Amino acid sequence: MGLLGQRKTPLVGIDISSTAVKLLLLSQSAGRYRVEHYAVEPLPANAVAEKNIVETEAVGEAIKRALIQAGVKCKDAAVAVAGSAVIIKQITMPANLDENELEDQVQLEAGQYIPYPIEEVSLDFEVLGPVPGNDEMVSIMLAASRSENVELRVSALEMGGLIAKIVDVEAFAMENAFSLIAEQLSVPKGNLVALVDVGATMTTLNVLRDQRSIYTREQVFGGKQLTDEVMRRYGMSYEEAGQAKRQGGLPESYDVEVLEPFKEAMTQQISRLLQFFYAGSEFNRVDQLVLAGGCAAITGIADMIEEQLGVPTVIANPLANMSLSPRVKAQALQHDAPALMIACGLALRSFD
Repeated sequence: MGLLGQRKTPLVGIDISSTAVKLLLLSQSAGRYRVEHYAVEPLPANAVAEKNIVETEAVGEAIKRALIQAGVKCKDAAVAVAGSAVIIKQITMPANLDENELEDQVQLEAGQYIPYPIEEVSLDFEVLGPVPGNDEMVSIMLAASRSENVELRVSALEMGGLIAKIVDVEAFAMENAFSLIAEQLSVPKGNLVALVDVGATMTTLNVLRDQRSIYTREQVFGGKQLTDEVMRRYGMSYEEAGQAKRQGGLPESYDVEVLEPFKEAMTQQISRLLQFFYAGSEFNRVDQLVLAGGCAAITGIADMIEEQLGVPTVIANPLANMSLSPRVKAQALQHDAPALMIACGLALRSFD
């Protein structure tokens, strides 16, 4: 099975993050999407470490619970591997090759770009189109990941009762979901949008121009640091601290002593990621910042980032223009929406 793939039947988008399994199933009618099912099911601590599955069984159990919670009967699913586990290269090939010849040629060429034995790698490619100024050649995007990264995800889905029909790349899934946000933004053509996903343990910057990713970088930072601080300061367990963060019930000193310093740290991390981008490109600013991931739900964070970095900042909601099935709780979905970018991008693969 490849890393990209295409199909027409409904696919459950499954995003396996460090702290939760996020599930989303969409339908489409008259050109409008509808959220049919969704669930966010917490994972035990350390079941996934920095996006690598450590305990496949624990992840499979969480998927099973998420399916029950959301009431999903569909068995086909799309899942993604983390960007750090994928090698992406753009290569060129003669335009006159048929599909089989192209596949053989890509397999031969791939060996030059991949630092692992080719038999240990899951490989896929997509023809992007003719090379500008040379009709005899086509540009091809090659995506490769070590087979174990793919197999662990496929196994976790199987344990949860699903069949992995598509294994995508998180950055591509993000890009896919971003197309829905682009409709809400008034970003002129050619402008740069920084999509920053602040998850539990990882923060990912994806810079897009005309809805295509031109730069991506990950660094270790996320909401787990806030959870750890709540545990340390208030003597709570990991589960209690996670729940208190979401539902409230923390002492009055929490906002000033714990939450504000975390917001400052998060703003600094985003600033650092942007500095890396500026240092390695011809750009020295972005025109819009879109904040995604679980930490985007923190009250006032977008205002702080906009004020300190001087970039207009909005919270991602890829589901904003979708209708909801009666079983979906609107308020819960609104809260979780910024963290559902990858799940949404995967669920959209149903309509390729």
